[in-house]
Amino acid sequence: MYDAPVLLVIAHGSRDPRHAATVHALVERVRSLRPGLRVETGFLDFNVPSVHGVLQSLAAEGVRDVVALPLLLTRAFHAKADIPAVLRDAPARLRIRQAEVLGPSPLLLSALERRLYEAGLSPADKSSTGVVLASAGSSDPEAIAVIADIAREWWHTGWCAVRPAFASASLPRTEDAVRELRALGCARVAVAPYVLAPGFLPDRIARGAAGADVLAEVLGAAPEVAGVVLERYDGACRPALAALGA
Repeated sequence: MYDAPVLLVIAHGSRDPRHAATVHALVERVRSLRPGLRVETGFLDFNVPSVHGVLQSLAAEGVRDVVALPLLLTRAFHAKADIPAVLRDAPARLRIRQAEVLGPSPLLLSALERRLYEAGLSPADKSSTGVVLASAGSSDPEAIAVIADIAREWWHTGWCAVRPAFASASLPRTEDAVRELRALGCARVAVAPYVLAPGFLPDRIARGAAGADVLAEVLGAAPEVAGVVLERYDGACRPALAALGA
């Protein structure tokens, strides 16, 4: 019988306690969607347990197979360098597969819209509302290009306009994108944080949204986000299942 690999959700970590609380809430939702799947959480920095510590504990228990899932929205430095480096230091007995990052995904667009509607908009407002897709930012050109692509895709679902913005490393900032949408003539301007958990950069996004009409909450433990986590886990498991003839 094939034993499902343990899902290890790898979060960045933050000094802001809201970050870890949100990560744990998301993991609990993932567990609720897939009863019986063992899901563990590890942090790269600031919070415990560390990724290294979780991997050591799993190996000591006799676990063999792990899917390590970066709790990241784009494939930037942490997914390309930090996480692979930590996984290379894992106990040799562990067979670890690194899953893809969460974004982009149609489910995440659905989660963004969920947050905007929870903040007071309705589907009837789409054609007259400009949206700022506000991400944390990155120095990685691939990650920046992905955010721009998501903004274009989301615009085609009926919003008046969608503009990307970044809290760090790249331009424009949230407040600049808000002003651009005002100048474009959108009746309303909404800011949709494309971030998973509260913290320093999401707070910067919120400050930049002062001139907007609507500020949505972070994606957090939205059911769509939990669904993407399980999609990425299943995708990482498929090669092993195929090898077993499952």
